[in-house]
Amino acid sequence: MLAGRAFKPHILGMLKLTPILLAVLYALAMYHFSVWRTKRELDAKSTELADPRLKALTDRLAAALNLDRIRVHIYEIDPVNGLAAPDGRIFITRGFYRKYQNGEVTGEELASVIAHELGHVALGHTRRRMIDFSGQNALRTALAMVLSRFLPGIGVLIANSVATLLAARLSRGDEYEADAYAAALLHKAGIGIVSQKSLFHKLDALTQSRSGVVPAWLMSHPKTTERIEALEKLEARWTDAQS
Repeated sequence: MLAGRAFKPHILGMLKLTPILLAVLYALAMYHFSVWRTKRELDAKSTELADPRLKALTDRLAAALNLDRIRVHIYEIDPVNGLAAPDGRIFITRGFYRKYQNGEVTGEELASVIAHELGHVALGHTRRRMIDFSGQNALRTALAMVLSRFLPGIGVLIANSVATLLAARLSRGDEYEADAYAAALLHKAGIGIVSQKSLFHKLDALTQSRSGVVPAWLMSHPKTTERIEALEKLEARWTDAQS
């Protein structure tokens, strides 16, 4: 009887930790699966960009970073976007490149997108985002398991809301940091940040954004007006420093 009484608290403690342990294991499995799936998708649907005009611009970015060259790949999907893979590769979607070919986006504006994605790589955002994504899924799962015991029916909804808010906040911070990195790189490369700001003015129309409808705190990217304001503040600090 004494052995049984001593054993029960241990078993109960393990049972309480089970959702957390399962969530951690789930996060690890999701991370490795997400990295593998992303690489397979990008490998299957992308080719290296071969555009002399854009290469001249990316060569200027490469020189500013003391690199031999910067490889950019075209990801064969229609939505207008740029992305950086966990392995450090930079991608522009076919839809974005088509906007450039049609004259809706300039080469310098597309170079600002490439510089932005380089910022995500240099600052470690791409790998961390994959880890964060897996962790947020694990958090959502663990919270749902725990809350559903006390709040049947709405526990899952609360868990989803918490995970979504956390993901949006982390992502917005990354975007501001990558914007600042891109601005510094474009300035150093002699391209300037005028194209970066002009692209932001076009961004909502290019992506058919609903940023005017979705609350800012639920968006994964900051509002374009706020991103432009942040760049202008950065410019002002540079001007003050030079004077």
